[in-house]
Amino acid sequence: MKQFAKTPALADLKGALSQVLLGKDEAVRLTIVCLIARGHLLIEDVPGVGKTTLAESLARLVDASFRRLQCTSDLLPGDITGVSIYRPQFQDFEFRPGPVFANFLLADEINRATPKTQSALLEAMSEGQVTVDGRTMPLPDPFMVIATQNPTEQQGTYPLPESQLDRFLMRIEIGYPSHEQERAVLRGDSLKPAKLSSILHSDDLKQIQKEVESVHVDPDLVTYLLKLVEATRTHEGVTLGVSPRGGQALYRAAQASALLDGRDFLIPDDIKQLAVPVFSHRLRLTAQASFGQRHSESTKRVIAQILADAEVPL
Repeated sequence: MKQFAKTPALADLKGALSQVLLGKDEAVRLTIVCLIARGHLLIEDVPGVGKTTLAESLARLVDASFRRLQCTSDLLPGDITGVSIYRPQFQDFEFRPGPVFANFLLADEINRATPKTQSALLEAMSEGQVTVDGRTMPLPDPFMVIATQNPTEQQGTYPLPESQLDRFLMRIEIGYPSHEQERAVLRGDSLKPAKLSSILHSDDLKQIQKEVESVHVDPDLVTYLLKLVEATRTHEGVTLGVSPRGGQALYRAAQASALLDGRDFLIPDDIKQLAVPVFSHRLRLTAQASFGQRHSESTKRVIAQILADAEVPL
């Protein structure tokens, strides 16, 4: 194993995002990890903390196509995938692609869309393609869905089902800024997304994503990761544990984290540091385990306990 020099473009990408979202280095790092791991990202937090700004800024910093979709209760599946329109002069149908045919799709307030509309994203997120009127069409490569939602607002929303949540590689929170960070925001010290220019070309991004797959994972670390996955299925406070897709997500995210740090091999901390953002939205807890706390806080506590009980390989 050897130590790689950190990719300059990734360092520049991280630096630019950090100037947009001041003082939120962890959220920025996880966003980049999700990007280079070929994952989809769910940003869940209260309004006004920069969820949409982070997603929009990432898309602007990568030289690729970007579409924003504002989810509402009257949004239809065809508004996402596209529709076939009859052309009488040619006596046939013409397919007009929807916003999903972009490298980056920002689904703002995704839980405001109805379950039928949310399901229009399932095939796209899982297989990188959509099927309309019996015709299957590939989506651009790279393809990433970045969705936002407010966890505290329930009126007029439709909670994402487990099948949808499982397709997001990770869920992150941003949180309120500190006093000094918010002072800097008020002074206008943070960059605006509109002022950003691309740092990373889509072809370069695809090459980095391929390099992620070549990061070495020791068999002992594979065993450690599998024990964590299995522990979520047998924990007394959990009614629905992590799926095989969730285990694959942690494996790939850990590889991406190592590459971002300039390594071509995994260490246990790569797995431990990503267990919460990768596992938390995949767990369903018992009423006793989640009593008196927000779901995200309860799942963090359960995952922390699982990590503490698991023997870390040397």
